[in-house]
Amino acid sequence: MSIASPFQFIQGSAPLLISIPHAGTRLTPEVASGLSDDALPLSDTDWHIPELYDFAKQLGASIIIGQYSRFVIDLNRPADDKPLYTTATTGLYPDTLFDGRPTFKAGQQPTDAERQTYLDEIWQPYHQKIQQELASIKQKFGYAMLFDAHSIASVIPRLFDGQLPDLNLGTNSGESCAAELIDVVEACCDAQSQFTHVLNGRFKGGYITRAYGQPETHQHAIQLELAQCNYMDEIEPYPYAPAKAEQLQAVLKPMLSGMLQWGNKQYG
Repeated sequence: MSIASPFQFIQGSAPLLISIPHAGTRLTPEVASGLSDDALPLSDTDWHIPELYDFAKQLGASIIIGQYSRFVIDLNRPADDKPLYTTATTGLYPDTLFDGRPTFKAGQQPTDAERQTYLDEIWQPYHQKIQQELASIKQKFGYAMLFDAHSIASVIPRLFDGQLPDLNLGTNSGESCAAELIDVVEACCDAQSQFTHVLNGRFKGGYITRAYGQPETHQHAIQLELAQCNYMDEIEPYPYAPAKAEQLQAVLKPMLSGMLQWGNKQYG
């Protein structure tokens, strides 16, 4: 089995790393042949997130983008696959879709050996690159900020009641970043009335936010889970909606800019 380029990395010049772990659609042959008909559209993908955040390059952010589908391995779950939530969720190797339907045809899941390869050659390199980039940023600036960018369908009864708020901020219940930094981000949400938002609601931050958010060492992490209805069509083939996306970017741009301004003021 050959694992090609598990991630794409764009080098920036600012003390901000944007992680996009769930936009990948690449499959290994074993996963591709075993997927159920329900899973084949890859509906649980964080569609178009790299395009939505493309503006961040102009801010100087570094960006890392996972290339493989979460159906191969989920980059935002711990390597030991311990559950992050007590409510319904999916694991390191998702056996069900978000809505509970099976990911694989009966008896056609990848073998344990194949999944170990995915851990070694997809999951580990992604996290090693995050660690290296955060270390490099801290060496240069004395601090680092990680923004973990996600999206999800706005209505998934198995995971949450009703329609999800538009902007779901997660800081591991306040443990992954300085309180003053999340205040800056929330202020950007409060400054507009088009999109609803919540802090540490259903989505408090996955493994990436929890593992790398270490404010006591001047390393801050925030997750943002977006409701997909605000920048794309949630019906297959899940097209990007540029006019909607532009309105959402009008909130995301000052959010990331505000983070950088806070860091410069706090540490500059």
